[in-house]
Amino acid sequence: MASVHFDREYEGQLEEVRDGLLRMAGVVEQMIVDSVRSALTQDRVLARETIERDAIVNRLEVESDEHCLVILARRQPMAGDLRFVTLALKMVTDLERIGDLAVNIAERAIDLADHPQQPWPWDKIEQLARVVRAMIRDAIQAFVDKDPVKAHEVIDRDEQADELYWSIFRSALEVMRKMPDTVHDGVHFQSIAKFLERMGDHSTNLAEQVIFMIKGKDIRHSARKKTDPLLP
Repeated sequence: MASVHFDREYEGQLEEVRDGLLRMAGVVEQMIVDSVRSALTQDRVLARETIERDAIVNRLEVESDEHCLVILARRQPMAGDLRFVTLALKMVTDLERIGDLAVNIAERAIDLADHPQQPWPWDKIEQLARVVRAMIRDAIQAFVDKDPVKAHEVIDRDEQADELYWSIFRSALEVMRKMPDTVHDGVHFQSIAKFLERMGDHSTNLAEQVIFMIKGKDIRHSARKKTDPLLP
């Protein structure tokens, strides 16, 4: 928020939106941790708890949208405040989708429970999850601190997430070629990697929106386009 407000009620409303985003991001990050852990440890109980927690994310999304719409209708914000409110409306959508992806991972964890953990490269899944969580955390911190440099760093880090994903994809594909009886589990394993990679994309969206809030510049279509390294 670019300006200092003398209306304490209005300032409180803006702060409420910011705090709601932080709460939502915290819940989503924990869902990522628990969904991946449930897959690694074959813990069905933890996976189901993660799935149930999605209701909290959905509730926080609805509450945030309501707060933003009230501000837009009653306060008619201008300039930086308008960008902040419209950004919040978009950010909660990305966070909610990240939560959905964590649910998808937990569902795959249930499917894979009691199946052999090897020979899949779970260590790379852990590494990808750490990268994605850091991207989300830093995008939110860039939002809180109004830090465009940190936001750009998040965008740049998406390449690392992509490289890890394709490394996992190739490794799993090679296993399935050599061991056709692993294809069923391999598809679920690859899905977990893809869901994490998509979380990285949503984190990039968050960072791009932060840059728009701070600078008023939309960089979404000026960023590099992803390419599929498996294609000629």
